[in-house]
This record gives sequence, C-alpha cells and structure tokens, in this order.
Amino acid sequence: MPMTKVDLSFQSCGHTYEEADVVLFSVPMDATTSFRPGTRFAGNAIRLDSKGIEWYSPYRDRDLKQYKTADIGDLDLPVGAVEDALDIVYQTTKNILRDGKTPMVVGGEHLISYPVIKAVFEQYPDLHIIHLDAHTDLRTTFLGRTMSHATFMRHVHTLTGDGRIFQFGIRSGDKTEFDWASQGHVSIRQYDLVGLDEVVKTLKHKPVYITIDLDILDPAVLPGTGTPEPGGITYKELLWAIDQFETLDQIVGADIVELAPMLDPSGASTAAAVKTLRELILLLHKQRETRRS
Repeated sequence: MPMTKVDLSFQSCGHTYEEADVVLFSVPMDATTSFRPGTRFAGNAIRLDSKGIEWYSPYRDRDLKQYKTADIGDLDLPVGAVEDALDIVYQTTKNILRDGKTPMVVGGEHLISYPVIKAVFEQYPDLHIIHLDAHTDLRTTFLGRTMSHATFMRHVHTLTGDGRIFQFGIRSGDKTEFDWASQGHVSIRQYDLVGLDEVVKTLKHKPVYITIDLDILDPAVLPGTGTPEPGGITYKELLWAIDQFETLDQIVGADIVELAPMLDPSGASTAAAVKTLRELILLLHKQRETRRS
C-alpha cells in the first residue's frame, strides 16, 4: 500500500496514507465496456481538472483542507486480465478497511464496484447498498461474460441477499432484470429519486455503501459516459441526493464510475464528476466525525 502522496492528487488530498482518514484511489479499467470505451482515463482527468474548483463546498459548508485525505492514485492493473484486476481492487479495499480508513473509489467501468463492495461487505455483514444509475446492472450474463459492468449488481446481490439493494434513477435494462427485481430481490425506483429520503430514514443506523454511476445524470448534463441514457436527473437532483445521505450514521464507502472524459471535449462532464467527488469525500469525512462523537 502506498504510504506517500502521488505526484498528481485530487485537490488538497495530499496527505500520506498513514495520516489519512479517507483514502481515494482510482481504477483505470474498462475491460468489459460494451458501447463506448474511455472510463479508464477518468481518474487522472478528474485529478487534473480538480485544480479548477474550490476546495470549499457551499453545499456542505466544509472544506477539503479541514480533513486528512490520501490520494493513492490509479491502481496498477494488468491489461486484459479482468479477474486479476478485480482481485487487485479487492485487496486494495480490504487493506484500507483493515487500517481503519474509509475507501473512496473512482472508476473505471461499473464492474469495479463489485470487488470494492465485496471487501466492504466482509467487514460489515449487515451492509446495505444505495445505487444511483440509469441501468439495472442485474443480468446474469452479458455478451457472454458473467463478470461485466451489466452484471455487477447481480453479483453484489449474491453477497447481500434480498432487501439490501436500493436502486434509483433506473431507466434502462432487460425485461428479465426488472421482472427478477420485482420478486422482492432488489428495490428499483424508475426514472427519478422519489422516495430516496424515505429509504435513507430506514437505513439511518445501518452500514451503507453508495455507488453512483454518473450516467444517472441526463446526457444534456453529462454526455461524457459510455452508455448515455436520455431522461436522466439534473445535477441539482444529484446534490439533493447527497444532502439526504448526510443524515445517515454509517456510510462505510462510496464510488463514482463511468466517466469517459474523452467523449466530452467541452470538459463539462469531468467538471461534474470533480464536483461530485468533492462532495462525497466531504460526506465520508463527516460520517467519520459523527461516529467518533
């Protein structure tokens, strides 16, 4: 595990690994991407463009400089070896948790969330998942693969079982996925975030992992993603969701995935990702403060 800051870190997240409470890392992987590739470049694009936004968040009334965050950079992954790459992600997350720190992960494609969640689940067996996305990601196989960005949440369900996964913003998927979810396996809220505040109330005292696929945002807001889906939420709605997360007692990890920066030469998509990451890092630090008090 790296113990010093990387040359290019996100914002003021330049503390050493030993000092940090929250550890940021990125996963440069889009090995199972089925439409438009490019998410492997997200981590360092976000780091570079983070120099263009303030460290202070008026939404949280908190500043990144108040907290100790380590950015250990892009993981070094073997090209084309999906299972080996996922194991590296799993082991990295496991080490961070073992050291009493909170993981904040940047994708990469959404498959990278599975090994992260697996490691978190092993430490928190009562783990619940809040999943913001355009897609269900509940298939058993996709394009001949059992491990895919389109199947990762089905694998998460094999860990958690029924009643632990809450999806919002879903507007795309195979009919079999919706049918399977409706049998009580997964809670799906289609198209928007209605009811998120009520779900958060029920999970207030539970360990919660938050995974955000940036394609939950409408392509008019964030076109730089591999599988854009019209009909998504606005950025203000995403900020509202993060406001709701503030009331949870135990957020034990989070990720944002599926930014493909090269697909949006305007830079607007990367800017949205940067701002979202700032809000989530501050959220995780607030959670740690709450648990200490």
